[in-house]
Formats: sequence, structure tokens, C-alpha cells
Amino acid sequence: MRTVIVGCGRVGSNLARQLSREGDEVAVVDFSEAAFNRLGEDFVGEMVFGTGVDEDVLRRAGTAQADAFVAVTNADTTNIMAAQLAKYLFGVKQVICRIYDPSREDVYAELGLQTICPTTIGAEKVKRFFERS
Repeated sequence: MRTVIVGCGRVGSNLARQLSREGDEVAVVDFSEAAFNRLGEDFVGEMVFGTGVDEDVLRRAGTAQADAFVAVTNADTTNIMAAQLAKYLFGVKQVICRIYDPSREDVYAELGLQTICPTTIGAEKVKRFFERS
């Protein structure tokens, strides 16, 4: 499986290392070259310097051949734009983007995009904790 990950922060780098260890082809895109240090020396995937909303950068990362695309930068707007490019321009079947603002989830769902919102997930986990007490 080929996965393109936009954002090499804690989540992106962790996911990239896991998928790479499992034998997947992984390309990571980030606009900060220093962010690639999070991948470690044993990372065998591709590191593509640039922004995840640049069509040429996504093409260099192999998005057209990707089975999955994950946008996990720290900016909702970047994640949604990158996800839309992957889904509608490059035709990637599995596209997931992280968003921090839960009020945007419905809009992105209408666009046909899967989202993960740590704000919502965290609130639900805390609520379940209190319900068990």
C-alpha cells in the first residue's frame, strides 16, 4: 500500500514510521526540513520538502499512485485543502484529514471527506471517564 502523509509532526511522523515498519510505501510532505528529523535515521520512506497544498509537491510525493492520503498538519485549512486535492484531483480513494475545530466536521462531511477531530475525541473520552466513575 502507498500512503502519502502531509505533516511531519508528532502524529504524521509516528504514523509514517508505523506504516513503513509494516512494509508500506510511505511519502511524507512537510514545509519544514527540520520536521523530518522526527522520522529517525531508520525511516525508509520518502521525504518531500514543500507544502501539502501545492499540486507539484503532491505529484512529487506520488499522490497520483497513492492508496491512502492523510493530512495532519497543525492547520485545518491546509488539511482540508490538501485532502480535497488528493481526493478530487488525484483520485485517492482513502483520504483522511485531521481538524481541530469540531464545528467544521459537517461541512467537510458534505464535501465527502473523512475527518478526525482530536477535540471531539478528547471530549468524548473525558465524558466516558466521568460516566464510569
